[in-house]
Amino acid sequence: MWAPAGVTDVQVWDGDEALREFYVAAYSRLVQVLTLVCGSRPEAEEVVQEAFVRLLPRWERVRDYDDPEAWVRLVAFRLASNRRRRGQYLVGALRRADRLGLSPAPSSDQVDVLRALAVLPIKQRQVVVLHHLLDEPIEQIAAELGVAEGTVKSRLARARQALSPLLEVSEHA
Repeated sequence: MWAPAGVTDVQVWDGDEALREFYVAAYSRLVQVLTLVCGSRPEAEEVVQEAFVRLLPRWERVRDYDDPEAWVRLVAFRLASNRRRRGQYLVGALRRADRLGLSPAPSSDQVDVLRALAVLPIKQRQVVVLHHLLDEPIEQIAAELGVAEGTVKSRLARARQALSPLLEVSEHA
């Protein structure tokens, strides 16, 4: 049986050990991916946690998928898209964190990439992250997002065009 470290007076884990192992193995990776999509680690953590909550009643079915992590990632992407449309949290959370000095100082390259990704519409950001960060092939991205391969290619091309001038590397060192 498993209980979160430092938590007392709660019901301990009686669930499927495979689910716990899946959560432990996938959570950090999903947060990293969603941080790039959302532009904010706290928001990414929230959507990934919500995606896992939605997985709980479906685990018996999803566990048999070829890639259960892709299911959780897709749910998290959709949650992030919904948040984006409603305009919740992103700007205010970043400003509060910066004002309070809670954010660790990222490298200048990380800042440049995050700023550049923030310019993209979320659907383009999703395909860039899946293709360039996770090295997923076009076919797999299309299947995961439920769109045509041509749509993925189009989004990637538009994203690259938008990112190119923003991420140019200076030749004078």
